[in-house]
Amino acid sequence: MKKVITYGTFDLLHYGHILLLKRAKELGDHLTVALSTDEFNAIKGKGAYFSYEERKMMLEAIRYVDQVIPECNWEQKPLDIMKLDIDVFVMGNDWEGKFDELRDYCDVIYLTRTPDISTTSIKTNLKG
Repeated sequence: MKKVITYGTFDLLHYGHILLLKRAKELGDHLTVALSTDEFNAIKGKGAYFSYEERKMMLEAIRYVDQVIPECNWEQKPLDIMKLDIDVFVMGNDWEGKFDELRDYCDVIYLTRTPDISTTSIKTNLKG
């Protein structure tokens, strides 16, 4: 079984997130999503509209997602990859080059983001 992992906050879930998860799942047989906890988002200075548990529930309802685990800190990625026997690490290409050191553990793939949609753009548009 080929295992894939991706990381994110997944707040204000939108079709760009769904397309990213779909494309990530197509790279393997099992997709794990490491979801930033509320505490980790606070450390990153990033607020989320929905709580960790609410975001986790939404992700678990998506057919492409097989497992959701908490992301508690920046350093856990190599540990997750080894512990979960991950074959492919996937992130949006806005992170290109930032996780290349993980190539020591698995394949690293940066997927092109869906144009014209992001959580930031949604928040900006709602503010009007």
